[in-house]
Amino acid sequence: MRDFRKLNIWTDSMALVELVYQILKLLPDSEKFSMQLQMQRSTISIPSNIAEGCSRSSELDFKRFLEIAIGSTFELETQVLLAVRIGYFTEQKTEPVLAKINQVQKQLNAFISSIKNRVKKTAK
Repeated sequence: MRDFRKLNIWTDSMALVELVYQILKLLPDSEKFSMQLQMQRSTISIPSNIAEGCSRSSELDFKRFLEIAIGSTFELETQVLLAVRIGYFTEQKTEPVLAKINQVQKQLNAFISSIKNRVKKTAK
């Protein structure tokens, strides 16, 4: 079992949650139970799946949870971009969020690739 609290990717994804929650305050009341709830779910899913994956004993299971987490980053990115297009957020307000999403996506991609390589080496 891995200690998810020691993973930079988990720490960075927790920071992403905080950034998202800050911009969610800008949404109008009419979006409190639709867009806001969806964005909360996708952002919370990222560190949650990293943590859950750490509890798995196999590398392939761990990788599967990291893949779910990266899917949530793309879902969140789409939601943020939609909110900008609709006019709820400005590009300036979302720059730090989108930068953090991009950072977490790169980290997750690298982590998933390293697990794939380890699995290949042990399969030989």
